[in-house]
Amino acid sequence: MNRRLMAMLVLLAGAAAGGPALCQTWPARPVKIVVPFPPGNGTDILARLMSPKMSESLHQAVIVDNR
Repeated sequence: MNRRLMAMLVLLAGAAAGGPALCQTWPARPVKIVVPFPPGNGTDILARLMSPKMSESLHQAVIVDNR
């Protein structure tokens, strides 16, 4: 019984802590996708194909950065 009560209290505390995070505006700055490969690689092409759809759904600019 004591173990069940403790588990319920932990779950309740976790649920209460997530409330303020919902009020924040996210993302406040442009989203940057870092691609660790040179331009023209398969990973770069995939990131560049995904970025317009991500930009539409997030309502924020998405930048692909090759490093």
